Amino acid sequence: MLYYLYEMNHAAVAPWRAAANASRMLWNAPLNPLAATYFGRAITAGLDVFERITRRYGKPAFGIDEMVVNGKTVAIEEEVVWRKPFCNLLHFKKKARLKQPKLLIVAPMSGHFATLLRGTVRTMVQDHDVYITDWADARQVPLSLGRFDLDDYVDYLIQMLRLLGPDTAVMAVCQPSVPVLAAVSLMADAKDPNVPGAMVLMGGPIDTRRNPTEVNKLASQHDIEWFRNNVISTVPFGNPGFMRQVYPGFLQLTGFMTMNLDRHISAHRNLFWHLVQGDGDSAEKHDEFYDEYLSVMDLTAEFYLQTVENVFIKHQLPKGELTHRGRPVRPEAITKTALMTVEGELDDISGVGQTEAAHDLCRNIPAERRLHHLQRGVGHYGVFNGSRFNAQIAPRITQFIRDNLPA
Repeated sequence: MLYYLYEMNHAAVAPWRAAANASRMLWNAPLNPLAATYFGRAITAGLDVFERITRRYGKPAFGIDEMVVNGKTVAIEEEVVWRKPFCNLLHFKKKARLKQPKLLIVAPMSGHFATLLRGTVRTMVQDHDVYITDWADARQVPLSLGRFDLDDYVDYLIQMLRLLGPDTAVMAVCQPSVPVLAAVSLMADAKDPNVPGAMVLMGGPIDTRRNPTEVNKLASQHDIEWFRNNVISTVPFGNPGFMRQVYPGFLQLTGFMTMNLDRHISAHRNLFWHLVQGDGDSAEKHDEFYDEYLSVMDLTAEFYLQTVENVFIKHQLPKGELTHRGRPVRPEAITKTALMTVEGELDDISGVGQTEAAHDLCRNIPAERRLHHLQRGVGHYGVFNGSRFNAQIAPRITQFIRDNLPA
C-alpha cells in the first residue's frame, strides 16, 4: 500500500511539474522583457526549485571518459566483465599500457546507486586498475529471476574476487564492510588461492555496539518483525519487478534527509538565491550533488531484513555467530590479506570504533600488515569523497595497497 501511495502522489504532482516547466521556459525566454529583471529571475528560480524537488531521478551515469595518469590524458572505457541479475561488475578500462594494482571497489547497497562513488572512482582510477560493483535496482529485476539476500551478496563477492585473482585489493565503502569481511574470511578459511592481497574497510558497521549512532539505536530499539511490518513494500504494477517485496529507496532517502533536514532545506533555499543572483557555478554544484543524492534504488526485502537482523540487531559478526549457508564466518582465519580500516571523526552513520573493530576480529593478520586511519574533520560522506579524501585518505590507501600486494 505504501508504494502505491508514493506512486499516486508522484502521478498527482506530474501535471503541476509539467506546468512549472512550461512556465519556467516562458519566464526565461530571451524575448520576455521581464526575464532579466529581479522579479523575472525570482519567478524562474522558484519554478526551477519546485521542478527539481518533485522530479523522479533516474540512475545517473559515471561519465568518466578520461583521466590524467602520470601527466598524460588516458581514455577510459566502461566495460561489464561479469553479470548477474542483481549486479554487474564494471571495469574502468584504460586505453593505455599501464601496470597498476587491481582494485575492486564494493559500493554500498543501501539505497543509492554505485554512482554515488563517482568521486571515489575518479580519484582511485588514477593509480589503480579499478572495478566496481554496480548493484541493480530491485524494482527493475523480474520476480522470476529469484531472490537476493545477504548470503547471495557474499556469494557474488567471492565470485568476483575469484575472477580478479589474488593480486587484487578490495575496498568496501560503508555497508559492504561486513559482507566483504565475511567473503574474505570464508575464502581464507577454505584456503582459496584467490584470496585478495589487501582489504580496505571504510566507515562500515563491523561492530555497531561501539559508539552507537542514531541509526544504530533505531535498529536496536525494534525487533525484525517491526521492520518487516513497517518498511517492506511490494513493487507496484508497471515495473519489471512487479510483486517483488522490497525496501523502497524513497524510504531510505527520507530517513537520510530527515537526519539533517535543516541542512537540506538550507541548501535548497541557497539554490533559490543563487539562481536569482545568476550564480551559475554555485547552482551547478548544488544540482550535481542532488542529482546523485536524490537518485535511489530499491533493495530486496530479504537482503535488507537479513542485514538489519544479523548486523544491527544481533551483532553476529563481532560475537562470532555469523554464518554463511551454514558455514561459520571466521575472520581469525585471515592471515595473508592485509587490513586497513578508515573512519571519519564526525561520522553519524558508522560511529568511531565500529570499523576499527575489524582488527580485533582479524587477530591473525601480522601487525606490520595492518593500518587504521581516523580522518579528522569529516563525516560519513567525507570518508570516501571530497577534498580530504583526495588529499589525505586516498594517498594512504594507495600506499597501503602498493606495500601489501604482490609485486
